[in-house]
Amino acid sequence: MKKYIITAALSLFSIISLSAQSKKDAQVSKLYQNYIAIKSALASDDADQTSKAATEFIKTASTIDYKLVSEGNLNILRKDASAISEARTVDAQRETFLNLSDNMIALTKEFKLSDKPVYVQYCPMADGSWLSDE
Repeated sequence: MKKYIITAALSLFSIISLSAQSKKDAQVSKLYQNYIAIKSALASDDADQTSKAATEFIKTASTIDYKLVSEGNLNILRKDASAISEARTVDAQRETFLNLSDNMIALTKEFKLSDKPVYVQYCPMADGSWLSDE
């Protein structure tokens, strides 16, 4: 009997996990695309373009319904993006980008951010991870 209860519990957990990862929302997907724009601008060492991309990220985050993503999570994402937007050096932007990335990685556990695979890349030199399309 215990074996059946454990099997049923594990099956239910798997179904819940899969349904959480399959949630998709257009605004959350757009937020991910804004995040990728920030990452690309940082990879190009372009502080001005990074600031612009972070401003777009903030605009998108402001349109997401609190019923979908909690107000606290959105505030943290906006705070990190604001710091990136206001920073004038790429080095300062990269420091905050690692925090933004950690929070976006957590979001991937709840939402399907893209129709394509989303990867988590780790750099030992930066001692940080971020999301990538490739």
